[in-house]
Formats: sequence, C-alpha cells, structure tokens
Amino acid sequence: VQLQASGGGLVEVGSSLRLSCQSSGRPFSKFAMGWWRQAVGKGREFVAAINWSGDTPYHAPSVKGRFTISRDNAKNTTYLEMNNLKLEDTAVYYCATGEMIYGSVVLNDYKYWGQGTQVTVSS
Repeated sequence: VQLQASGGGLVEVGSSLRLSCQSSGRPFSKFAMGWWRQAVGKGREFVAAINWSGDTPYHAPSVKGRFTISRDNAKNTTYLEMNNLKLEDTAVYYCATGEMIYGSVVLNDYKYWGQGTQVTVSS
C-alpha cells in the first residue's frame, strides 16, 4: 500500500487548505482512512477518520467544525479540508490506513502511512 499526501503549505491564521492523499496498491474503497498530525516535539495526534464508503466521518474535538474529511473512491483519494486554521494546527500531516473498514482513533490500527505534508500556520 502506498500513500502520497500533498497540499500542505505556509498560510496565515484564519486561512484554508485542502490536503489530498492518493492511495494505491490495494482496493481503496474497502478500507477506512485517517489523518493524523505531529507537531515538533509532540506525539502523533489523531485528526480525522472516515469509513470505507465515506458516509461515516469522525473528527477530533480539536478540529471539529473547522476540518472535514472526505473521500472519493473513484479517484482513490482522501481529502482533509481545513478551514479557519489556527497556530496550533501547525504540524506534519499524515494520511494512514489499516485493515479496518471503519475509522479508528487508535494509532496502532494504522499499518500504512504516507510521507507527510507540512502545514505551517503563521500570525
């Protein structure tokens, strides 16, 4: 399984970004996907997850109402729409997947990880 994340960048507080994650190597539509992030000096933090069909998203409380996870199974792609970005959203963002069909908040459920894309929010 290969995951390629893209879309990060340097933006100002209050701005928006959309991350994308292209998946290959196995049937994309059969498995849940997730987004995690890791800030400098901190552990990896759950951001959002979505089930195999895309109708059951789940977002961490810290991003709920600002971020939206979605997927396009025809394009083998997962998205993370990020609005009203805050300084504390600065991190490397990773897309990930495992063997589950529903999203998980458990780090060890995710077996395959993308390379990460840097999101930097400045004031």
